[in-house]
Amino acid sequence: MSHLSRRDFLKAASTTAGAASLGALLAACGIKPVGLPPKAPAVSVTEGALSPTVETQATSDPTAISKLMAVVRNGEPEALVRRALDVFGGMGTFVKPGANVIIKPNICVAYRSYDQAATSNPWVLGALVKLCFEAGAGRVRVMDSPFDGTARQAYQYSGIQEQVEANGGQMEVMSGLKYIETDIPEGRDIQSASVYDEILNADVLINVPIAKDHSLAKLTLGMKNLLGVVQNRPGYHRNIGVRLADLASLIRPELTVIDAVRILTYGGPTGGDPAAVQKLDTLIASPDIVATDAYAATLFGLRGEDLDYVVAGAAAGLGNSDLTQMKIEDINLAA
Repeated sequence: MSHLSRRDFLKAASTTAGAASLGALLAACGIKPVGLPPKAPAVSVTEGALSPTVETQATSDPTAISKLMAVVRNGEPEALVRRALDVFGGMGTFVKPGANVIIKPNICVAYRSYDQAATSNPWVLGALVKLCFEAGAGRVRVMDSPFDGTARQAYQYSGIQEQVEANGGQMEVMSGLKYIETDIPEGRDIQSASVYDEILNADVLINVPIAKDHSLAKLTLGMKNLLGVVQNRPGYHRNIGVRLADLASLIRPELTVIDAVRILTYGGPTGGDPAAVQKLDTLIASPDIVATDAYAATLFGLRGEDLDYVVAGAAAGLGNSDLTQMKIEDINLAA
């Protein structure tokens, strides 16, 4: 065996009686897990620059792509999404013809609309669905597991269902029967997780959190948003930084898109005070989930090292918390 697809890698991690460990399997195959970019040399940028603008060329080199970040400001949601994906050569860089795509937003409760900044922006999600189909996706589903209210209620009340379906996507209610106990080979604190099976079987996973305050984790961003695909979420709140990094080592979205059209500056994760909502009309995108979280922290006056999961993710080799190691294209659509 010379290659495992993302799907096969994750399936190989599923815990079954008498199964060999994934680490032994990979060692026997002489390969590394697909989805983890190889270590790349540091990219030189102006020292101290938070958002160096670079001239980006479309490339299929996964190492080069993993070092890119798009920060797009001052536009309507679809314009923000399209311009961000242009930085990577278009959605086709991530989504191939016929691909089974899952988009994972934050739809945490059934009693908040998008303008209250507790759930991901519907028009950002609609645009991502549209771009996936333009790239030739065979199927695009959007899903989350709210912790208050039913999924059907949350999908509708948030406004997300309307925009996803208007662009040809499907909303999926995550059935409790479809979670599979799955090994985490690189886990430092947790060695397995009960993960939603469809996430494990997707060809492409696009992670779309809204940037918002969180009472325990400080902020809900890309790594924190992955908790929506597992059961027993309260158990991850102990030693949350390392446990989120452990989970991210398994799930590995191909792309993280942080919705900062509106951000929730306090009272998270559910909000409720209109004064806590700040409209930024900004989108942050990169294959590097650690870097996107580190950059998004700056929107709240924080740095990556202020978030335990960013520190743990960088220590685990999941991405860059040092933004000077990224090629960041900062685009102002209003300029």
